[in-house]
Amino acid sequence: MTLFSVKSLSVGSVQVPGPELYWMSDWDRWYDLEFQIALIQGPGVNALVNTGPPADLTPINSMWMASLGERGEFKRRNDQEVPNALAAAGLSPSDITHVIVTPFQLYTTGNIALFTNAEICLSKRGWIHYHTTHSHPHDSRWHCIDERTLIHLVTDAWDRVRLLDDEDTIVPGIRTWFAGTHHRASIAVDVDTPSGTVCISDAFFTYENVEGGRLLGINENMYEALSANERALSTSDIRFPLYDPEVFARYPGGVIASAGE
Repeated sequence: MTLFSVKSLSVGSVQVPGPELYWMSDWDRWYDLEFQIALIQGPGVNALVNTGPPADLTPINSMWMASLGERGEFKRRNDQEVPNALAAAGLSPSDITHVIVTPFQLYTTGNIALFTNAEICLSKRGWIHYHTTHSHPHDSRWHCIDERTLIHLVTDAWDRVRLLDDEDTIVPGIRTWFAGTHHRASIAVDVDTPSGTVCISDAFFTYENVEGGRLLGINENMYEALSANERALSTSDIRFPLYDPEVFARYPGGVIASAGE
């Protein structure tokens, strides 16, 4: 049985109002979110869950700050830029073997083109939705996958694009499943590690969403949220919410599981 290490890399932060995070509650509160990508390593595998926001944050901030004001500004330090975060982990973009994206948003798809050697794993359900939906209250097309990245995906990178079924296996020990909840392209990634199975997803933003039973506020389907939470709790040993600053409090240095254990 192949076991992998899982490490969180921080790629930026933002504040969000309570009801975005917790359904119909905390109307007078704001919360800090820390956006993260997951580095999964094992024999012959350097996989990333998400690629982080693009170098130019203007498209993200123009949309978020229009609705949330100054508090909605996505902020990023130099060490949180993806090439720098990878370098701190001893890697370069060319070392990445797999990129797994969840959901399709600029903060996850923004650096896909950097990973010229990686298999690019995208939800088939999300891909179909992206290409067949002309108007949607929660998805703005070019804020999901920008034009330059889309051209790259369907031309130069197309031979490396893999469309995932609702239940799929990236490699033995790394599995994906449709989680929905947040977006049509939202999936969960289950990773076998020496510490047990780690479930990585955006279907829950915080531990409180999944472990505390407080449904994600910005959900598209609460029944999917209930189902995704139940599955994550029953089939994994460790949950990894991709936006919770608490990850780094629970796991110093972002090391969620080490293959050397």
